[in-house]
Amino acid sequence: MKLHELRDNPGATKRRKRVGRGPGSGMGKTAGRGIKGQKSRSGVAINAYEGGQMPLYQRLPKRGFNKPNRKKFAVVNLGLIQKFVDAGKIDAKSEITEDALVASGLVRRKLDGVRVLAKGDVSAKLNINVTGASKAAVEAVEKAGGSLTVAAAAAAE
Repeated sequence: MKLHELRDNPGATKRRKRVGRGPGSGMGKTAGRGIKGQKSRSGVAINAYEGGQMPLYQRLPKRGFNKPNRKKFAVVNLGLIQKFVDAGKIDAKSEITEDALVASGLVRRKLDGVRVLAKGDVSAKLNINVTGASKAAVEAVEKAGGSLTVAAAAAAE
């Protein structure tokens, strides 16, 4: 076999249909679109319409539920707090509140509160007061000799 003998399998390629090129082509005038109506016009696609058959999005089962009044917390890891303390962006001696975290740039916005998670390790003695915290985070801070207080407002809700 030589390069000039390479051919695709028969039937693998089809010629392009040239529509609207005169009556002799068999696809002239209306170009196979019929007469008038929405589908004969250009730029129209009836999305998800399956010709009266039940559309796919209706055939599939619906599952789950999104709570309309759910709380969205800004999440902070202990390792990041420690990094900011080491960099001097957060004062470890004073109480670390949510406003202090926002002011330091560690949290962009409080949303429904700030929640502290235990990823990373903490070595400084920190006094943190936030809306939420994981049990592991509370343990890690207390192990380092500090305290992590969870605000009562979040616990009551």
